[in-house]
Amino acid sequence: MEFSVTDIAALLNGEIEGDKEVKVNNVSKIEEGKKGTLAFLANPKYENFIYETRASVILVNKSFIPQKKINATLIKVDDAYKAFAKLLDYYAQAKNLIKTGIEQPSYLDETASVGKNIYLGAFAYVGKNVVVGNNVKIYPQVYIGENVEIGDDCILYSGCKIYADTKIGNRCIVHSGTVIGSDGFGFAPLEDGSYKKIEQIGNVILEDDVEIGSNTSIDCGTMGSTIIRKGAKLDNLIQIAHNCDIGENTVIAGQVGIAGSAKIGKNCKFGGQVGINGHIIIEDNVQVGAQSGISKNVKGNQIILGSPAVEVKHALKMYTIFRNLPKLRDEIVQLQKEIKELKKQKQ
Repeated sequence: MEFSVTDIAALLNGEIEGDKEVKVNNVSKIEEGKKGTLAFLANPKYENFIYETRASVILVNKSFIPQKKINATLIKVDDAYKAFAKLLDYYAQAKNLIKTGIEQPSYLDETASVGKNIYLGAFAYVGKNVVVGNNVKIYPQVYIGENVEIGDDCILYSGCKIYADTKIGNRCIVHSGTVIGSDGFGFAPLEDGSYKKIEQIGNVILEDDVEIGSNTSIDCGTMGSTIIRKGAKLDNLIQIAHNCDIGENTVIAGQVGIAGSAKIGKNCKFGGQVGINGHIIIEDNVQVGAQSGISKNVKGNQIILGSPAVEVKHALKMYTIFRNLPKLRDEIVQLQKEIKELKKQKQ
């Protein structure tokens, strides 16, 4: 797709400096810019690239004052980073709007109900009593089980699996390979050492504006629901166990594992590879450093780090001590030698 600089500036409420006839058909990093692409400059440390880049159009902040000649056309906006994000969102939406209709072979059960402007890709499966809203894009090889509800403007990318009874709100995105609604890890130990499976009869609820990365697994509730609340964003390769409750606008990075019945508050942020114990409560506005382990309840409005995770200032003091342990050991060994010498001299 090709876009004119005047159309882009109008979309972003920007001011053009340079050639108003130029057009672009792709985006690029400013340091890797090519002719016909659009880049952006938000971080001052990349300013040197703006004088060398071959990108045709560059988004910059209105406060930017060039120190040298710039060959590219500039679009000046209030916030170049946010404007670039808005432009990428528009570009992605434009690409998805191209996708319409029901491809064959695919299966759409006669009891299913679908809204307007749906796209159903080849080899997709839509089961009994499924309800799909307007402008939904279901890419090839997606599986949607019985009684699933999907709101308007959702995108389900190739190969994701939505188990029966899942409820998905409006404007949700589920990426390839993700499984929503699979059985929770529930087994009762028996006297002979084997395990009896505990049937998982709950479901999963995704509220509005949730995005789930690729190859993530969200288990259904044993009873009741596992809930991902409005605006939450989950990265790739995350495990959410049965009956968890993830709060609004919480952001979770890759390889995080959350055990069953954990409750996460609003506006939390989790770094990669964080592990969270089951049946605990993490309150609102908690930030957790990468690879931390959380084994007990966490009060809100704090940053924690480590395993077990503690308040960040305390954690940094502990790490300082850990780094100095070899030196402290050497000093202790030396002191032990000196004490031995003193004892010999007294004898």
